[in-house]
Amino acid sequence: MRNKVLITGGAGFIGSHLADDLINQGYSVRALDNLSEQVHGKNCDRPEYLNPEVELMVGDVRNPEDVARALEGVGYVFHLAAMVGVGQSMYEIREYTDVNNIGTAVLLEALIKNPVKKLVVASSMSIYGEGLYKTPAGELTTVPERTLEQLKTADWELYSEQGAKLEPIPTPESKAPCLSSVYALSKYDQERLCLMVGRAYNIPTVALRFFNVYGTRQALSNPYTGVLAIFASRLLNNNSPMIFEDGYQQRDFVHVRDVALACRLAMEKEEAAGKVFNVGSGNNYTIREIANRLATVMDKPHLAPDVTGKYRVGDIRHCYADISLAKEVLGFYPQVELNAGLEELAQWLEGQIAYDRVNEASAELASRGLTV
Repeated sequence: MRNKVLITGGAGFIGSHLADDLINQGYSVRALDNLSEQVHGKNCDRPEYLNPEVELMVGDVRNPEDVARALEGVGYVFHLAAMVGVGQSMYEIREYTDVNNIGTAVLLEALIKNPVKKLVVASSMSIYGEGLYKTPAGELTTVPERTLEQLKTADWELYSEQGAKLEPIPTPESKAPCLSSVYALSKYDQERLCLMVGRAYNIPTVALRFFNVYGTRQALSNPYTGVLAIFASRLLNNNSPMIFEDGYQQRDFVHVRDVALACRLAMEKEEAAGKVFNVGSGNNYTIREIANRLATVMDKPHLAPDVTGKYRVGDIRHCYADISLAKEVLGFYPQVELNAGLEELAQWLEGQIAYDRVNEASAELASRGLTV
């Protein structure tokens, strides 16, 4: 019984890879998933990629009966179920708050009645807002959000009060949150709720702040998912990847199998309890570079990025992970190098059909004044 693991959102992109990893390590896995249309398409029963050994319960994390049923006989819980998307969260406010915040509250009330050996919750790099920076003099500094006046002049970078351009550096867990979207607020709420309730009821709890996760099984037809999946969808349909601002914003791209590894280590390491960890690759790349590299491995280098020069409300300029704490406490060392990960993704993409809804999503944001 105590070797059984529940993954909420377990039929999704990260959850299914985590299930594979856990099953390979001898754990028994149950997934609770509502198989939402935005992620899985219409009339999805059970994703073909989901490991046949996974016990799939179709249900909603906001439904106390579904959650109570899913927790029966379970020793560990990974809470991955969430609505994901910075842009969409800025207008589907109730849905994001309902799924992410209320769903977490329902799960925690059930865990109070049925405590487990460990709860691991998926948080997000989005809670940082802008990453950490340093001044020309070498001093560390945090920055406020860029003003609309600045962005309207296509001046994308961050500056000190004296007007000197700031240099981005790896962001550690100690950086104070700066919540610039409804999605970021909801992820911070999930993280804090789990750690708070876990401490109060003696349920060892770990929060993992995922950076930009990529790999096979991403929802290619969901225009609000990870940037690499969105680029892949465009390229599969022979369209250029669409990039906001100037494309030189920097992010950390981490392979989904490395994320699954970090999740399992957080579950297995006793010393992880009560802590928050960044889960990234520890490397940084510009969005332009990522678009070009993906186009190359997909044999479509002629599809150069379409750099829009527009700003999307809630977006930040630079943020990439300092993963030294995860290395030290979890023994987490990313295994999948970016080139190898992109090659694997390209091979998988050859057999996929993607509906390119990026223009549709962009028009939705523009109509609401969420792009500038």
